Amino acid sequence: MRQAGRSLPEYRALRAGTGMLQACLDPDLTCEITMQPVRRHGVDAAILFSDIVVPLYVAGVGVDIVPGTGPVVGHPVRTAAEVDRLPRLDIEQVTPVTDAIALLLSELGETPLIGFAGAPFTLASYLIEGGPSRNHERTKALMRSAPEVWHALLGRLADITSTFLQAQVAAGVDAVQLFDSWAGALSERDYREFVLPHSAAVLGRLADAGVPRIHFGVGTGELLGAMAEAGADVVGVDWRIPLDVAARRAGGTHPVQGNLDPAVLFADFGSVESEVRRIVAEGRRTPGHVFNLGHGVLPETDPDVVTRVVELVHDQPV
Repeated sequence: MRQAGRSLPEYRALRAGTGMLQACLDPDLTCEITMQPVRRHGVDAAILFSDIVVPLYVAGVGVDIVPGTGPVVGHPVRTAAEVDRLPRLDIEQVTPVTDAIALLLSELGETPLIGFAGAPFTLASYLIEGGPSRNHERTKALMRSAPEVWHALLGRLADITSTFLQAQVAAGVDAVQLFDSWAGALSERDYREFVLPHSAAVLGRLADAGVPRIHFGVGTGELLGAMAEAGADVVGVDWRIPLDVAARRAGGTHPVQGNLDPAVLFADFGSVESEVRRIVAEGRRTPGHVFNLGHGVLPETDPDVVTRVVELVHDQPV
């Protein structure tokens, strides 16, 4: 998952005194942070160090990442006029990210690099709520009370996200992941009406890019069929549903990515090993399986446990 190195002491030392957005827009820092888990754990691919709100920030939206809180928006977007005033993202504004990709490609050699962006719904939730939200009250209210404003906002965010991912592909990433952190707050009916068309627009604009497209959401077990219809090549799965069940819900044709519970890494290693073997066995009953966590690495995780999990997965017969 993204920010795979944030449990590492070398990551904390490197980030000391540097804000999250500043680190994401410093090519040298982004390169080094992305490389750290590859060197430490021997994983099979690197995931670009970034954040969901990076494209909003570089486009000129007033957003910051507050430690202990998350993304905070200075002026929430809740009206048609506020949507109209949202800036568009020019590909030149992504240069710090594409410069980091250029550095990474020379460092990684044969190791693939996965690009990253937040999905339109998750970006919209931050813009409407003004920050993280437990229940997404304002988001759901706008969705129903002013659907024309909603779709205009999601359309604008789909444009921003597409530009951000297209720039990464042009810079040389080997795959991309569209990350919808808050989609699990929706019913399938609402997802299909209010979100699916816009996620599909992003993934559709990458259909001819020549790289695999991964679509991941949190708490989306009931949405996997709809998410698969958005057009991704691989469906990411969190830890709440067995992988083989997830694959069937996604239509039975999509490879899946996942889905070890990050909290399991705090258990004794015998228990961790049992879970890894179970997930690998479930993955064999799917059209294809990319072993991964079911969400991000928790910062307090023992890095040595992560390394042992990688080694264990590598030891499993294909």
